[in-house]
Amino acid sequence: MDKNSNAYTFIFAIIMVVVVAAILAFTSTSLQEKQNANVRQEKKQNILYTVGVDSVMVDGEKQELTRPLAEANFDKYIKKMVALNKDGAVAEDVDAFKIDLAKELKKPIEEQVFPLYEAEVQGETYYIIPIRGKGLWGAIWGYISLKNDVNTVKGVIFDHKSETPGLGAEITKAWFEERFSDERIFDSSGNLVGVSVVKGYGGGNDKEDNAVNAISGATVTGDGVSDMIEERLSHYLPYFKKQENFKVAVK
Repeated sequence: MDKNSNAYTFIFAIIMVVVVAAILAFTSTSLQEKQNANVRQEKKQNILYTVGVDSVMVDGEKQELTRPLAEANFDKYIKKMVALNKDGAVAEDVDAFKIDLAKELKKPIEEQVFPLYEAEVQGETYYIIPIRGKGLWGAIWGYISLKNDVNTVKGVIFDHKSETPGLGAEITKAWFEERFSDERIFDSSGNLVGVSVVKGYGGGNDKEDNAVNAISGATVTGDGVSDMIEERLSHYLPYFKKQENFKVAVK
């Protein structure tokens, strides 16, 4: 066949497309297991971060909580995982860890299940709740952990899909996440209000006002954080109310 002909060029292009597609498909399939492992490990790492586990002892030395170490130590701290229905009852035969919140949010509330993790760290019990909502440009998500009173925030961790660098993307920074520590999610009357990200906040270090200072220039993202915290936590109220050992009075 004439290598300068259009037919040759066309056939060569088709062969190259098929070969490249096959290579990409093989590579993707080969790496799928590793990719899934990375996602699983990162999820466990984030959950542990919210309860203050950012390092572990290895052979007598403190080491930073890497993804593999998070997986190796997850069961040491996470004592219970349950999936709840809208009435606060435990959904049987549902693996809480495998729940995809992005998919759950597309369902009617009546059909959603709500994962809850119970952790024990240095003799203290914490409850970790996955959260997800909308920022300025796309999805935002994370985890919020509550102390044993189910009112005081132990810690949070946030992530995003496409928030603006230097503005909304700053929700992932430690200095912003640390603002939520020891904040309350119920007001003085026992109503769930979450923690609001407030522009021009002047409360200083007040931990009783259910609010933290916003990120300058990221009002929409901050509002998204406020909304997802309150909205997601609200679905756990039926479960909280059934727990006789919880100290806080909820309405």
